[in-house]
Amino acid sequence: MGKFITFEGPDGSGKTTQIRRLAEWLGARGADVLLTREPGGTEISEQIRGILHDLKNKAMQPRAEILLYSAARAQLVAEKIRPHLEKGGIVLCDRYADSTLAYQGYGHGLDLETLRLITAFATDRLRPDLTLLFDVDAETGLRRRLSGGGEWNRLDAYALAFHQRVRAGFLELARAEPDRWVTLDAAQDVARLEAEVQRVVASRFNLGGQ
Repeated sequence: MGKFITFEGPDGSGKTTQIRRLAEWLGARGADVLLTREPGGTEISEQIRGILHDLKNKAMQPRAEILLYSAARAQLVAEKIRPHLEKGGIVLCDRYADSTLAYQGYGHGLDLETLRLITAFATDRLRPDLTLLFDVDAETGLRRRLSGGGEWNRLDAYALAFHQRVRAGFLELARAEPDRWVTLDAAQDVARLEAEVQRVVASRFNLGGQ
């Protein structure tokens, strides 16, 4: 099997920039890298993403939200992630199952054990080898989203208190599994953060050319 690395963090943490840079860095060292995202990554999953992120769908219930995310995830795992891992490649995924626990669990208050059962079914129990948490306070993250000119979606539009609960959830998840998670200060300079990501990945997987 290959290596499965996920990037997690509050909105505006800069993880999407960093995952692209890591993909380039690994590719330059000859790694067979699949860069993907959640929700999305396949034709079906991208269609579900459109529904989930559409600002017109503000009436969506949290239980519907988790089921749609899980459907997109199930398709991505079966169609793209697991096949790439089975041929020995490296998968980098911008968000994965931990986002469900942080957003729908800690953010919306849905039962965490129920979410874990749904997620285990959707992923066929596929878990990351390493999860990088890009930690930044909710206010800073949302300011970055607003000023960055990128997608502003239905979840971004939730109240600040929701995003604060999400951040607290991510930190709690990281504390509970220190062997899998590495927490990074996403408020630091982009270049320094990039170097830290490379150092962590190189050290964890014994990659040369650090």
